Amino acid sequence: MSGPTRVLWLAKGLGRGGAEQLLLNCARHADRSRYEIEVAYVLPWKDALAPALVEAGVRVHCLGAPGNGTGPGTGNGAGPGTPGRADPRWPLRLRRLLATRRYGLVHTHMPIPAAAARLLAPTAGSPRLVHTEHNVWDRYRTATRWANALTYRRNDAVIAVSHAVERTIPAARRRPGAWVHVVHHGPDLAGAPAGPAARAAARTELGLPQDAFVVGTVGNLTPKKDQATLPAALGGTPAFPDGLPLTRVRVPDRAALLERLGTVLDSGQLTNGRTVAELEETAAKLLDVPHAVAVSNCTAGLMLVLQAAGVEGGRPVVMPDFTFSATAHAAHWAGGTRCSPRPASGTSPSTPRTRPPASPPPTARPR
Repeated sequence: MSGPTRVLWLAKGLGRGGAEQLLLNCARHADRSRYEIEVAYVLPWKDALAPALVEAGVRVHCLGAPGNGTGPGTGNGAGPGTPGRADPRWPLRLRRLLATRRYGLVHTHMPIPAAAARLLAPTAGSPRLVHTEHNVWDRYRTATRWANALTYRRNDAVIAVSHAVERTIPAARRRPGAWVHVVHHGPDLAGAPAGPAARAAARTELGLPQDAFVVGTVGNLTPKKDQATLPAALGGTPAFPDGLPLTRVRVPDRAALLERLGTVLDSGQLTNGRTVAELEETAAKLLDVPHAVAVSNCTAGLMLVLQAAGVEGGRPVVMPDFTFSATAHAAHWAGGTRCSPRPASGTSPSTPRTRPPASPPPTARPR
């Protein structure tokens, strides 16, 4: 292909979301000597950024409106910004667009349009396919997840917007080699006002006191993004009066996890063996330490630390009054004596300055 490579960015809509704004930011900074960029989208009522893309010199195609053509989101006949259902013939329009424009690269940004492009690409000159993964896979609806999964390996490359997103891509859907790349994106601040005057003007426009502590968030206000929790965390009205768990266990690849657990159970070694050694090696690497020792529970870990520090012969061990019983048990079993950080009147606290010097650590012996 002579001249600039013709590129199609394919999205579900062009509303004011993070993924859509990313397209506009990239369009403003793209090397036009190398790339001729066009954008296609499916939902005609999500067209808020279409005029800005056209102003940036990008040809825009609306696939989900009757009388499809090019233009800033109207689709030559659909009313801009009118919510409704996309014309179900949009895949046919995508096929015609791919066949007539003969793109060298199709860069997809949402799973359903991406799946359609992967299926249609072989009929339109087989352009290279790149997909940007903007969301974790467990957020997708079942039908969307299956459509994405069954066609995913047709991508020539995948870009994940974060390591958290990258980790949710199932291993079975990946291609060998460096196929997934993590690229962190951020807002384009080139045109953003800055400085004290801009801050004062923004606070006045939003009705905020000039000396108030303000935390802002940018993005679509949707339930799955849980913006309501932010003011609650800062002391505002609780978003969930009944409370929420502090953690949520996530198993990105259940099949891979069950396979590893099966391997451990089949080995007959639950507390030793290669799996435990692999855990220790990985932990040491992540923590940037020479060694790591896996133990059965925190009590055993505390005992090892105290023994390594030379706690024996009733040496005082300072610990909080409000703690779990195993904290004191570990100190006792290691040969130390529990000591409160708040001594009684007339006594001296047991601190590194007042206690006797430590004796050499004893040789570690298994218990």
